[in-house]
Amino acid sequence: MCPAARRAEPRGVGHDGRRRGWRRPREGANARTRKPAPHPAGSAPPPSPSHVSRCNSRTPPAPGRPRPQPPRSPGGRVRRRPGARAGHCLAIANESHYQNRHHPVGSLPVRRHACPTALLGLLSVALAGPAAAQQDAADGTIRLPEIPVSGRPVLGAPAPVRGFVATEATAGTKDATPLLEVPQSVSVVPRSTIDTLQAQTVGEAVRYQAGLRGDSYGPDPRADFLQLRGFDAVDNGLYLDGLRYSTGFAAGSLETYGLDRFEIIRGPASVLYGQIQPGGLVNQVSRRPTLTPQGEVRLSAGDFGRVQAAGTSSGPIDRDGVWSYSLTALGRLADSQVDKVGNDRVFVAPALTWRPDNDTRLTVHAYYQRDRTQGAQFLPYRGTVTETAFGRIPTRRFAGEPGFDKYDITQWGVGTEFERRLGEAVTIRQNLRWAHSGINWRQTVATGLEADDRTLSRISYVTNPDIDRIQVDNQAEIRFATGPLGHKVLTGFDYSTVRIANPQAFGSAAGLDAFRPVYGSPVPLPAPSLNTRQNTAQYGLYAQDQVRLGERLVLTAGVRNDWVNSDTLDRIGGTTQRQRDTATTARVGLVYLAPGGLAPYASWSTSFLPTPGTDAAGRGFRPRTGEQFEVGIKYQPPGGESFVQAAAFQITQADSLTTDPNNPLFQVQTGEIRVRGLELEGVGRLARGFSLIGSFTYLDPTITKGAAEEVGNRPAGVPAYGTGLYADQSFDEAWGRLAGLGLGGGIRFLGNTTTGNTAHNVVPSVTLVDAALRYDLSRFGRELEGTHVAVTANNLFDTAYVARCTSDAACFYGNRRTVLASLVRRW
Repeated sequence: MCPAARRAEPRGVGHDGRRRGWRRPREGANARTRKPAPHPAGSAPPPSPSHVSRCNSRTPPAPGRPRPQPPRSPGGRVRRRPGARAGHCLAIANESHYQNRHHPVGSLPVRRHACPTALLGLLSVALAGPAAAQQDAADGTIRLPEIPVSGRPVLGAPAPVRGFVATEATAGTKDATPLLEVPQSVSVVPRSTIDTLQAQTVGEAVRYQAGLRGDSYGPDPRADFLQLRGFDAVDNGLYLDGLRYSTGFAAGSLETYGLDRFEIIRGPASVLYGQIQPGGLVNQVSRRPTLTPQGEVRLSAGDFGRVQAAGTSSGPIDRDGVWSYSLTALGRLADSQVDKVGNDRVFVAPALTWRPDNDTRLTVHAYYQRDRTQGAQFLPYRGTVTETAFGRIPTRRFAGEPGFDKYDITQWGVGTEFERRLGEAVTIRQNLRWAHSGINWRQTVATGLEADDRTLSRISYVTNPDIDRIQVDNQAEIRFATGPLGHKVLTGFDYSTVRIANPQAFGSAAGLDAFRPVYGSPVPLPAPSLNTRQNTAQYGLYAQDQVRLGERLVLTAGVRNDWVNSDTLDRIGGTTQRQRDTATTARVGLVYLAPGGLAPYASWSTSFLPTPGTDAAGRGFRPRTGEQFEVGIKYQPPGGESFVQAAAFQITQADSLTTDPNNPLFQVQTGEIRVRGLELEGVGRLARGFSLIGSFTYLDPTITKGAAEEVGNRPAGVPAYGTGLYADQSFDEAWGRLAGLGLGGGIRFLGNTTTGNTAHNVVPSVTLVDAALRYDLSRFGRELEGTHVAVTANNLFDTAYVARCTSDAACFYGNRRTVLASLVRRW
């Protein structure tokens, strides 16, 4: 019997009915994952059977021929399964088979009846011609193509996603875990979806996801303004590779082309990530080195003078795949829908991975980005949502002063990711990043409409924040069993330090005619009115246990304690304000993995977020705390062609700030916000070449405690409804002359919002339409293999609308129609 077929089944049963357990055998011991070597140029590529096997024959080699050598690992060591003898057939599942099927954490793919497959594999290689087997002219030796041994490209990371549907994510548990097994609403927006939509921002990439609202401030390039379940995420809800990316109002916006996917967690996530809003987070996952050579060049042009060139390349550096690299770069020159506002960018992100064996991985990565743009246009409610005596202010209107206004930001980050597997039960990881952002921001800001109904009152604002961040997350994962229970325990200690130097100045500026603007009024630089330097240190200690109870139940429980120390130096007044906060957060969730891919779940989780500042008596504010109850059901049939989830939840955030009734210049911490909601989301390939993304969101946000005039009202800027549906059709050979064509289209409904918590006006809802078209140019010749053109149009009918108002004096137009055409060459 072939040893590969004798491999013992893992313990437990997963949602698809296969036996499984938490125990993970060492890669390269009982199972090996390989990928075919690239074929020589000018020759026919070898066939790609689903399984490639080698057998060491007991027959002595022919005279003059060397004895076949056993496969070797990247370090040059012989890789032989313990107990394997000459004559035993070693079945090997190739990389694509491994990545496209769902395997439980702790198990590897099992190929049964591997010996016959091995013979067929060798036969197919022999028939493939010179690309697959070459004869040495000197000694007549037949040399088979090398098949490098490799496991997953990243230990503990989810397998690459092909198509729109993912099966795993890391954000929900800090380890690659099937979406069905996470007792919380989690979504993945993979690279293929980003490319299909040609998304240029996070908001464009997640616009068809439930519970999220992106582009809240329209075409504002300063940051990614997102809402998750009614809570703003721009200050602390954006992460990059598992570490916090956004830091307050000077958050910045990372280039989407440098990302591999977005992972979305809805609801409190403090038990793993510390201080965060209760609405959830979006984890941006960067491109990383791959074991397969690949890349693309993308040339784009579009509305508002956009010209953009981008490219990415990755693959092994050496023959054994010990070293691999990734390099991504983008350059853009562009204007925007607002007159005199540019949107230029330079971005580069290299990465290098060292993988000396299948149990060790070290990746060193970096990014550099420079943006040259301006801030958002603050326009009044009267004149945007409603008309003045002269009509509405044009959406292209620039309310600032050319030559004065600027928003220049330079940001960079350098980090490492280390992972080491110690035997079959223990894995240690460290994720570290040092990042810096420097901003030069000057803006002439409109503060309202004067009595003549056409002149905008203005002030000047200058700030030059400088931000340094060092973050490190240390983890240890232990797998073991206690009787019939399988455990995957994650313990961790994370630390971050953030230094923000923040000088700010406010001054006066001349008014501007909103309908016939005349620019050129001098704007003197004001003297600093605020100059602070804040140092914040955060320590977090956490533990999480994923427990398999019997055959179908997965219990996830976690607890964390955080310590946050913040010192704020007033450089003008010479005083220092110190704030010390500590909090304990927890999460408990239970999932039932029913046969056929259904997974109902229920969970409870909490969050905390430090609140800087003091009340009228000088007392520091307590951290805001959040609590969520969530029930839902997920469905992903075996094979992973679709994923559907529904969730009902209630989030309560306590200790919110509200105006002090006795002193309107200060705030008190008596507010409470409750958000009840229902989310439906689905993505899948429903037919040959036809894929669908759909979502529906209902929120019932209510101020339950606070000022008397606020209680019972909806918080400003939070919509009650949102829905979206996007369909994509690719035509193959079965469609005849349509082969190579791709069409896509979507419709989005954005519900109305309010301008304030009391005595508010309403920002109307809007329905928008998107469209896409692409064509595979290889239909015109083999020399164009891997080349296609793509055209997308967002807001196809050029609907003018207001995205949001933070007050009656600060409204922001939404994105007008944007058309982007790209020529793409992939290899």
